[in-house]
Amino acid sequence: MEMLQYDFIQRSFIAGIAMALITPILGLLLILRRQSLLSDTLSHISLTGVALGILLQWNPTITTLIVVIIASLMIEYLRVSFENFSELSVAIMMSGGMALALILISFSSNQANFRLDQYLFGSIILISSEEVKLLWVLAILILILYSVFKRPLYVLSFDEATALTVGLPVRLMSIVFSVITGVAISIMMPIVGALLISALIVIPSATAIKLSRSFSQAILIGIIINLIGIFTGITSSYYFDTPPGAAITMSFIIIFIIVSIIKPINIWLKKKKST
Repeated sequence: MEMLQYDFIQRSFIAGIAMALITPILGLLLILRRQSLLSDTLSHISLTGVALGILLQWNPTITTLIVVIIASLMIEYLRVSFENFSELSVAIMMSGGMALALILISFSSNQANFRLDQYLFGSIILISSEEVKLLWVLAILILILYSVFKRPLYVLSFDEATALTVGLPVRLMSIVFSVITGVAISIMMPIVGALLISALIVIPSATAIKLSRSFSQAILIGIIINLIGIFTGITSSYYFDTPPGAAITMSFIIIFIIVSIIKPINIWLKKKKST
């Protein structure tokens, strides 16, 4: 293909493969724990880290990592404090994080506003070699952790009460999972954008759940859907000159719609044959 001759396209595909390995694991666990909005919350909070880095003239990636880790700990604390109303932690932190980001950016220059826009909307085709390496380090780390702690994570995701009964360190595991999710979002945010990172994590996993019959199968199908959506999005972005993050998101939505339509039809045809 013509577009593969460009280095930035090659980097975007390599980065896309790394993200395709990360997001199904995080997305499925978030959905099973009924924390789908956590990714959206952390992406909004990460803007505070970006704004802080711009204001202090530090590396925004470093400040974002620090802010997101602190926010992840606070979200987990609030989730435990409001045990019967756990969604309150998400609502409070999302609004607070966005408000703080806007306040910090108001003290900055117009140039800073331009840089913040880059993090809001992102662009996978502008990814640097260093960011690709960092993304792959994260992907390998998450895959290793998932392989080692697959069974405990499975139990934790479906029923925290059962996890406590069998002696699992539920609070520690929840905190570590929230922190890792936050770190992943802060690293992927410049690539996809804060406004679309939640779609990258949640939509493919939601689609995979419709097609799978087991936890492991959902992860595998999620990876395949991610690869199809990311590659399709990058390709359409190149040929139709559309924003890469938006093109990738629309690819995921189209796949979700197709699956949502075809699966009921397939079930109906099977029932008709059986009768």
